[in-house]
Amino acid sequence: MELWFTEKHTENVKLSIKVDKQLYSGQSDYQRIDVFTSPEFGVFLTLDGYMMLTEKDEFIYHEMMVHVPMAVHPNVKNVLVIGAGDGGVVRELTKYDTVENIDMVEIDEQVVEICKEYLPFTACKLEDSRVNIKYQDGLRYVRGCEDKYDLIIVDSTDPFGPGEGLFTKEFYGNCFRALKEDGIVVNQHESPYYSDDALAMQRAHKRIVQSFDISRVYQAHIPTYPSGHWLFGFSSKKYHPVKDIDEERWNSLGIQTKYYNTNLHKGAFYLPNYVENLLKHVENVD
Repeated sequence: MELWFTEKHTENVKLSIKVDKQLYSGQSDYQRIDVFTSPEFGVFLTLDGYMMLTEKDEFIYHEMMVHVPMAVHPNVKNVLVIGAGDGGVVRELTKYDTVENIDMVEIDEQVVEICKEYLPFTACKLEDSRVNIKYQDGLRYVRGCEDKYDLIIVDSTDPFGPGEGLFTKEFYGNCFRALKEDGIVVNQHESPYYSDDALAMQRAHKRIVQSFDISRVYQAHIPTYPSGHWLFGFSSKKYHPVKDIDEERWNSLGIQTKYYNTNLHKGAFYLPNYVENLLKHVENVD
């Protein structure tokens, strides 16, 4: 008998992945956690039935979350990571010797423990001495921060369930206050392709631009996410993501990546017309 994991992307579209076996299934205080292994994508993690990451394509998401802001900001020392219980963002951040402190705020401790056991390819740096894991609500945590972080990375789930509060105007305003005067915040920005996802993306973008003067959207291709076309948000008090990239500095670091490079960095901010139109529509609404 063949086993398949299936995720509904719309009423008319589903993604199915053939499964070798289920490695784990459990219910935390916040969500259902499942880990599978598949012949095509290796080990993969789902939360409440939604794909979070796979062993085969996670590097795309995590590299684009981390190296884009790190190539722009010249002196990141103190980083706040919200969510990211799988450890992939932390893994990429620890490649920088200049980073002195990483506070990771994750609401669900069980996600972290499961990822340590079954997803060592992403969780491998969670024990780094610079990493401080705080098991609490990211929205509440950031309320108590002011002028503290050089970089905030919001690696949240989709805008419902445990991740819903991380897509509000209040949250982005609190992120603004938590950043230093030249700080950057990066967030996962949903997909622009299917109508329901596009609406969620527009809502998030509208709320971010109300807090940040510099706010740009960039893209990557992630095969196992809805439509494969995924967006990220880059918002800053000072730095423009394309004009202020320091290619020579970043390339001199010799960081090994599988997806990200500084040419791709610049190109990722040049969006298709249909996405530009979706963004402009909400940028012009009070």
